[in-house]
Parts: sequence; C-alpha cells; structure tokens
Amino acid sequence: EVVGIAGLLGSGRTETANLIFGVEAPDTGALLIKGEKINRHSPMESLKHGVALCPEDRKAEGILGDLTIRENIILALQARYGWIKFLPASKQYEIAQKYIDLLGIITPSPDQLVKNLSGGNQQKVILARWLATSPQVLILDEPTRGIDVGAKAEIQKLVLDLVEQGKAILFISSELEEVMRISNRIVVLRDRKKAAEYTGDVSDQTIMQTMAGTL
Repeated sequence: EVVGIAGLLGSGRTETANLIFGVEAPDTGALLIKGEKINRHSPMESLKHGVALCPEDRKAEGILGDLTIRENIILALQARYGWIKFLPASKQYEIAQKYIDLLGIITPSPDQLVKNLSGGNQQKVILARWLATSPQVLILDEPTRGIDVGAKAEIQKLVLDLVEQGKAILFISSELEEVMRISNRIVVLRDRKKAAEYTGDVSDQTIMQTMAGTL
C-alpha cells in the first residue's frame, strides 16, 4: 500500500523519513521490519532489510552530478555489496540500462553525466538507484518536487506500479492533492507528532484543519 505523510513545514515529515531509514537516531521507540527489531539502526542496516530512502533534496543528498547515470544508479547497490566486491562493468551497464528503459530516462547513453539531464530525469535516476537494491519498503520524500507535469505523472504511475508488485511505499509530499490521490492511508503530522490517520473518503478540508490544529 501507499502510506501518505501530510503536514505543514516543520511538522516532522522529513525527520520521520530519516528516522525510519536510520539517518537520524530516535530519542525513544524501536523500529521493527517484518516483526524483527532493528537494534543497530543505520542506512546500511536499512538497505540490508530492504528499506530505501529517496531523499527530499536531490541536489544536496541524492544526485552526484559529475558521475554518469550508470555510476549513480549502481551506487547504493554497490554499497550494500561492499566496496571490496565490485560489480563487474558488464553487470553495471546491464542494471543501468534496465532502469533507463523501465523509467523512461531520456539519455543517449548510460555514460551521460547526470548533471546534463533535466530535473525529471535526474529524479528518475535517484529512483533507479534505490529500485536497483530491490527494496520492500521505499520511502519517497518529495519525489515530484521541481519537475514538470509529465515527469510527475510518470513517477506517480511508477509508485502505483510498485504497489502492484507488493512494495510498501511511504509517500511524503507538500502537495496535499498529490498525497490524497496516491495514498491508501494518510498520516497527518503536527509538531513532530502523529495528529491523525485517515483511510477511505476524507476531504482535503478535514486534513488541512488537522494539519493546522483547528479541527
């Protein structure tokens, strides 16, 4: 299913994503994946347990512009394997081409520098990086921010396709309409706490009032 996270700026949306992935350490509580408690929680442990995070700021935290599409796509997978056991070049190209085709990344070659791609295609490269790790849980933090309408629709369709394949998606967006359209459940955050959870038919007004604390 798709669980949407809605909340105003400062409500704790990105912090929630970072806590689940292990970028930040929680003050209290525990993370369980398939019933197993994760004791030494870190991004590497998350990857090992099938959890991936597509970060909010693709320029600062995601894309490595001076590397090629291929190098960007295989980065997380290589990290999971370890830096001693390098993926053969032929395997790297195979993986890169698979996701170029799957996501419709517009490029003449896997060796194209990512900084030369459009914003929408850069976002697809980041998605490809994490999809290459075969995650069971994919956290998407503002995956459609700053991209054109066509690329946004393609990414939203991809999310729904992933759910059909049995993936769990945590979808975070500042666009409430987008969260409502794509999510099976919506969790509303306020002041870094869960304010409410909605399923089924719910109005945008109800969610906005919950976000603002006026309901």
